[in-house]
Amino acid sequence: MDIPSSFTEIKQQINHGQLNLIDLCQSFINRIESSKTNAFVEIFKDESLKRAALINEKINLKKQGLLAGMIIGVKDNICFANHNVTASSKILSGFESIFSATAIQRLLDEDAIIIGRLNCDEFAMGSSNENSTYGPVRHHIDHEKVPGGSSGGSAVAVAEGLCTASLGSDTGGSIRQPASFCGVVGMKPSYGRISRYGLLAYASSFDQIGVFTNNVEDACLLTHVMSGKDDYDSTLSHVKSHTSSVKSLDKKLAIGVPEDYLNFNNLDPEIKQKTEEIIDKLRLSGHKINLLSFPFVKHLVPCYYVLTTAEASSNLARYDGAHYGYRSDEANDIDSTYELTRSEGFGLEVKRRIMLGNFVLSSGYYDAYFTKAQKVRRLIKEKTDEMLKENDVLLFPTTPSTAFNIGEINDPIKMYLQDIFTVHANIAGVPAISLPLGSHSNKLPFGIQLMGRSFDEDSLYSIAESLMQL
Repeated sequence: MDIPSSFTEIKQQINHGQLNLIDLCQSFINRIESSKTNAFVEIFKDESLKRAALINEKINLKKQGLLAGMIIGVKDNICFANHNVTASSKILSGFESIFSATAIQRLLDEDAIIIGRLNCDEFAMGSSNENSTYGPVRHHIDHEKVPGGSSGGSAVAVAEGLCTASLGSDTGGSIRQPASFCGVVGMKPSYGRISRYGLLAYASSFDQIGVFTNNVEDACLLTHVMSGKDDYDSTLSHVKSHTSSVKSLDKKLAIGVPEDYLNFNNLDPEIKQKTEEIIDKLRLSGHKINLLSFPFVKHLVPCYYVLTTAEASSNLARYDGAHYGYRSDEANDIDSTYELTRSEGFGLEVKRRIMLGNFVLSSGYYDAYFTKAQKVRRLIKEKTDEMLKENDVLLFPTTPSTAFNIGEINDPIKMYLQDIFTVHANIAGVPAISLPLGSHSNKLPFGIQLMGRSFDEDSLYSIAESLMQL
């Protein structure tokens, strides 16, 4: 079955009787079952088909919601009532959520179909989707390559056509980096735009739920549906949710280009060239290009990993084998329960980050690391706001390279540096989107990133759509 990549086309075909929702759902299930990428860890097969039949009836009665016909995959760290959620970790094996995340519930309320759980790096800690109890996710173009992480399964699912859209979480680039590697649109909204209630926490002041789609319009619609006030998340903004469709761009822009990113030593020459070509096209189209200095590039990754590991060490303390999830068979008292369960249940990267977080929060090192990192975060935030005050958007590459081979990067520091261009938006709390605008000579895609002002997703989507058309 030939399935349109955009939700707009799917909806039109359903409304004109050219496409049946049950057949559409079954076609996606067939694709998932024949896929070799390991993107899905569970398919909600019977449930999805039953829901498709119910929504079909609503469509016939013209009582359907905004998302009738939208088939969505969900990253395995977002809770869905009466379904397993494990964050791709052994320590949560067999755990079933008793409630749905606010973001999930709002999608369901508009008649979306959740088709299954998507593989990810354990507890969203990774940049390659190799750190999963279910095994690595493989790139849809080259199965020897990584898809990026931590939301690698979500990116591949959309790129391979296994669902219309997918949800991911972005703590330091976990949506935008795999979106760049896989050649899809990846959007991280402003911190506080979409409720984090029901998202298994990694670093609570950085985490944000976002989307993968094939186009900007679908990303805009999904962000609109999931946004808005939620009493279960005290960090959520009460700012009115943005519009459901992309507004046309009606002015010439001031676009800031931080030269420090373009001059980064390890930036792939072809990615740099493509970015510069896009900048030239924008300039020729009448937009103003402002070359900027951002002196904190070398501080981004250290700041990010000090703060996020500190938060992770606190958030992951709840997984101890005493209440739910995995418990070691060798445990015989409370101390051995904690020690053995956590040693056996957590993977290497998660344990590394927990230990690092405990260290930076420990007596004698708190001020030297955690407090200093918080001060650096404030400087980065202030400088970002200053740049965005004079510019409508910032533009630079999403990633310094295309997808690398599975097993190629074994040094944790080198892996952490994969986030060099994406952690900026999370530290500052601003929205950022990766657009699939590049194609490398190695036949792999890469993305260009736009970063906007806090809670101005409307403008960011308008600019993104204009750039895609350009």
